[in-house]
Amino acid sequence: MPAPLTLTVNGESRRTTAATVADLVRELGLAPEKVAVERNGEIAPRSTLGDVALADGDTLEIVHFVGGGDHADASSTDDSWEVAGHRFRSRLIVGTGKYKDFAQNAAALEASGAEIVTVAVRRVNVSDPSAPMLTDFIDPKKVTYLPNTAGCFTAEDAIRTLRLAREAGGWDLVKLEVLGEARTLYPDMRETLKATEILANEGFKPMVYCVDDPIAAQQLESAGAVAVMPLGAPIGSGLGIQNRVTIRLIVEGAKVPVLVDAGVGTASDAAVAMELGCTGVLMNTAIAEAKDPIRMARAMKLAVEAGRHAYLAGRMGTRKYADPSSPLAGLI
Repeated sequence: MPAPLTLTVNGESRRTTAATVADLVRELGLAPEKVAVERNGEIAPRSTLGDVALADGDTLEIVHFVGGGDHADASSTDDSWEVAGHRFRSRLIVGTGKYKDFAQNAAALEASGAEIVTVAVRRVNVSDPSAPMLTDFIDPKKVTYLPNTAGCFTAEDAIRTLRLAREAGGWDLVKLEVLGEARTLYPDMRETLKATEILANEGFKPMVYCVDDPIAAQQLESAGAVAVMPLGAPIGSGLGIQNRVTIRLIVEGAKVPVLVDAGVGTASDAAVAMELGCTGVLMNTAIAEAKDPIRMARAMKLAVEAGRHAYLAGRMGTRKYADPSSPLAGLI
């Protein structure tokens, strides 16, 4: 790890291990394409921020446009996230299976506020080409479709599926899952790793479903995964986050987004995932099989937001014994 540098950023001293101006801007939670930077009295062109190396003692001014008047710091309200060059505001991703019809699916998506939906790649019904299609209800121009490899049990099948998906819709951001067997729907990590390497070499940007194993997550990242998606519990089980320790370790060790995928049953499960520091949560059954899917979708939206706020706020420390909220000194 490079030695920390001491910089003056917007008038304040700051220690950082960032190598370039762009790295520093991202470290501050800002998007390089949305700011202007002056380094040691000279403007650094936005297109070169990734090439401008930082040196100990540099003085930087980082500015952006804000509305006139007295407003809160924009960094506290812009909590978007990025994966493989795509930026999103919602940290909730929802699926498109198990709903009673496409209309209910679209309504749940609207209530959830999600900007990404996972879609399975399936054969066209050639016997009834006029049958309703998902795209008739959820516009891929307005919502990001994330083709997935649900139901694939070998790397070859998963790769073939995603090649077809790219041909059908031009998608390179995809969700990869290679299952080991049908009873548990646990991922086969050997086949998953193999598929990740091949897809990354072909220009795909795979977000990868995996076991909740920090080592496996690191291996996937090295193989080219643009996001790792550990299961919270078996797919469709609704059991919630079963191993908070390993999820937290994955988050701490990852340089790519970490999203809990599978096992969420209710809003509190989604909040727990976000409180552990996850970038986001993906779910399908928890919403689709709720008695009121639209209301549950709204609950999940709020839970993800609440969990994110709690994580950023930093929870109080735990104690073995009681600690009174009011001082005991001065009692009557």
